[in-house]
Amino acid sequence: MPFNFERMGIDDVILIKPQVFNDNRGFFMESYKKSDFERYGITSEFVQDNHSSSIKNVIRGLHFQKPPAEQSKLVKCVSGKIFDVAVDLRKNSKTFLKWVSAELTRENGWMLFIPKGFAHGFLTLSDRAEIVYKCDVEYSKENDCGIRYDDPDIDISWGVDKPILSDKDLKLKFYRELFKTGGVM
Repeated sequence: MPFNFERMGIDDVILIKPQVFNDNRGFFMESYKKSDFERYGITSEFVQDNHSSSIKNVIRGLHFQKPPAEQSKLVKCVSGKIFDVAVDLRKNSKTFLKWVSAELTRENGWMLFIPKGFAHGFLTLSDRAEIVYKCDVEYSKENDCGIRYDDPDIDISWGVDKPILSDKDLKLKFYRELFKTGGVM
């Protein structure tokens, strides 16, 4: 099988390690194969691809879409290196507000599957990094949402003292401010 699927410390978040074939010309790998993904329980029908580029120490996130437009994502770093994070926002989950991470690089070719009900963010570790990610629901401005990267209830160990953030991400609220009644999903 061209993929090794590994369960992370939170149910339904899956690290996918493709088989990479290197030779003197470069490399080849399958980055997605619906039948293999479905055999492992990833049945999302992806409808939108996104591509972003960031310089070192940029944090993007923690982003998600609220119901009824929740998204599953398949994230891959195609240039450089990132610290990729998924945060469980499912209020009835035993891992509610817990997070898992993976270091995704162009060299390792790993991907992170983040199901609906999770916030997503990443830190650029290399001088520049590019990621591409598939979504199973199109972007919805009305349902676009996010939580501050430094939320104390989530307590992600980013490993950077002064991250670079967008104006939008600087204005995000902490989880407790955003959802005073509990989980969102």
